[in-house]
Amino acid sequence: MSGGVGPNNDDVVREETKCEQKTPRSRRQTKSNFLRRIFSFQQLNSLALVVVLSASGMVAIEDFSFVVLSSFYMYFMSKVAFPTLSSAHNQSVFDDNNSLLILYCFLGAVIGLFLPVGYIFEGILEGDKEGIKAATPHVFLLASQLFLEGVAFSDGFSLPMRALVSVVYNSTRIYTVMSWVRSEISKVDDEHFHGSRRRLLIGRVLAIANMMYWSFNLFGFLLPFYLPRAFKRYYSDAKKIKDKDR
Repeated sequence: MSGGVGPNNDDVVREETKCEQKTPRSRRQTKSNFLRRIFSFQQLNSLALVVVLSASGMVAIEDFSFVVLSSFYMYFMSKVAFPTLSSAHNQSVFDDNNSLLILYCFLGAVIGLFLPVGYIFEGILEGDKEGIKAATPHVFLLASQLFLEGVAFSDGFSLPMRALVSVVYNSTRIYTVMSWVRSEISKVDDEHFHGSRRRLLIGRVLAIANMMYWSFNLFGFLLPFYLPRAFKRYYSDAKKIKDKDR
């Protein structure tokens, strides 16, 4: 999650710079390095979670279709609309060593991924099918976002495309979190709810916390700060490259 949870771009930039300096004889090694960079530990965990949720039958066909189509569309846009300028002009918008940003990203991982995953597994034990059904779309889309963001960084997508991945997925997840909140609030009058009162309270707090965090992430960080800076940096670098070629 750029502005939520995302991979560190410093290592990617260093690897890309090294790849540019290699001769054509080392292309096979470059491809293997590329595969290693794509399938990082964080991406493998995200991909595993996506596969498990998909195989369990808890993911709606609409959410699954969105992930597949958006992945192809983002790749198309990265090649046609916003191609990468160069590795030297493709660094992060914000400092990756910013302690406040690191804390903010970690908080997003805990609220948006770790705790909801635990909530889903507990629901399986307690038989809370409605709670699992309501929380799964958000977790599935967030895990898919993490994987796609990792691919965007590893494959050297341009800054606007990295920002758009976060904005598009965050915007979509707002609707799934809203449905989750409505589901948790309506459990009081639901005769089919078999979970404990403790789980009912945890589910409500977790759903509302996600609603607050991701709404702020979209409307307070991504749209007013991250997206404009990404486009400004991209077009500024493009102008510099164009002036040098003259």
